[in-house]
Amino acid sequence: MLLRSALPCFVLMALAPAAMGADARAIDPALAGRYFKEAAQLCHADGGRLWGKSLCGPTLLVDPVTRQVVANQADAEGRLRAEGGVYVGQLPPDQAIANTAVAWAGVRWTEMLWPLKEDAALRHTVMAHEAFHRIQDSLGLPLAGRDSPHMDTLEGRYTVQLEWRALDAALAAKTDAERRARAADALAFRAARYQKFPEAEQAETALERNEGLAEYTGVMVGNRTPAEQVAMAHWDLTWHPNNDSTFARSFAYPSGPAYGILLDRYRPGWRKAIVKGGSPARMLAEALHVDMRATPDVGKLAARYGGPALLASEHARAEARARQAAKYTAQLVTGPVLKLPLKHMKVQFNPSNLMPLGDAGTVYPTMQVIDDWGSITVDGGALMAPDWTLLTVAAPAGDATSGTLRGQGWTMKPAPGWHVVPAGRTGDRTIAKGDDR
Repeated sequence: MLLRSALPCFVLMALAPAAMGADARAIDPALAGRYFKEAAQLCHADGGRLWGKSLCGPTLLVDPVTRQVVANQADAEGRLRAEGGVYVGQLPPDQAIANTAVAWAGVRWTEMLWPLKEDAALRHTVMAHEAFHRIQDSLGLPLAGRDSPHMDTLEGRYTVQLEWRALDAALAAKTDAERRARAADALAFRAARYQKFPEAEQAETALERNEGLAEYTGVMVGNRTPAEQVAMAHWDLTWHPNNDSTFARSFAYPSGPAYGILLDRYRPGWRKAIVKGGSPARMLAEALHVDMRATPDVGKLAARYGGPALLASEHARAEARARQAAKYTAQLVTGPVLKLPLKHMKVQFNPSNLMPLGDAGTVYPTMQVIDDWGSITVDGGALMAPDWTLLTVAAPAGDATSGTLRGQGWTMKPAPGWHVVPAGRTGDRTIAKGDDR
């Protein structure tokens, strides 16, 4: 996804494995053409019914290693050339690579990483998900969102996983009464989280209106029948808790489709209403007459969803995370650091491996950032400020060599005219241009 809001623009992605060779990742134009036809079939089948606007449009496939691109149409600046029914070219270094919506060469594209999923259902879900990001601004759903550090706490992780289990049970329910009861349980676990963390609702709503609605779109448009849609929602609800090391940014992927499918049943027309504001969870609570101000008995409810075993595993995880957080604090907070101001950044990162450090910000173990001062590749931890105005890494190990700076867990190529200079505490550095030194 690509955020265009008051925050600097950035994108989310799983960073490409550097060890993979270019030849192994080169895009096959014929296969790309087949995928473009699949995407067209999906959006034509939807016919704009889901959101009142077609998902069809410019699509760009990008190899993250070679930066080779294959598109389904020509660009507006002549950077792509026609070849075998598609358009091929090279993405320049100043453009981020991700599953996202991106403006490049005079066109707003749906951009997706190559290779796409081999599994057709997963591939089609991603296609429709990313197509939503390209049109969502025009729907009145601007791309926005922020980290939700409470989702990395023991209480936050415990209640959201119980919520997902209850949502999964609601989708699998055989009777309306059972479905309503399980959905009410899910809302009760969410209510408990909101009461524990006063900032939770605002943060969760922002990301659910972005990634949650995008994943709902992927599930509904990328899968033809109600049974297939529920099966993909089930996949989201069970895959993420077992594979995401943190839910600080990824929690909306499981929640979005489940709430959307339930709202389709209990509040028809909700998609038009949500453009005006609100959250899917609040809308479902209103439709089912669930009072989210009530204080739920989480312990009693949790027993139905494997709560005791889940809580024990979360306690063990919390202890391990505390040890890792202490290491990152020494590396990125209390020790000597390099501070990089962020003004016009483009950033790529994995939303599934973050580690919040309280008021200091959130650690991104792997990321790539481009800004006025140059570019930095992180493979050992960088600290992003809560307001996204500052990136902090461990202090550089020495002066730049061959135009490259290095430090613990990162490599940087400063832009021409930019230099590292002293800043703040003894040992701390920042980067400045020319006469700003």
